[in-house]
Amino acid sequence: MKPSLKNHYLWVTFLIGMFFLNYPVLSIYNLPKFWFGIPILYFMIFTLWMLLISITYLIIKTTSKEKDDK
Repeated sequence: MKPSLKNHYLWVTFLIGMFFLNYPVLSIYNLPKFWFGIPILYFMIFTLWMLLISITYLIIKTTSKEKDDK
């Protein structure tokens, strides 16, 4: 993967994270309901956070693997 393409993917991941972890979107989940005993808002914040970290890890890992193969 080209470094510029890697940077593009990382920026897109950042912007998606900013969108989903911003106030107007998070207010959708601010309900007095629980999921597995956890408020929906907290569950969604940590789920999205974990997903963003995983996507970032996969992007970096894929880039490192291709760099090691050369």
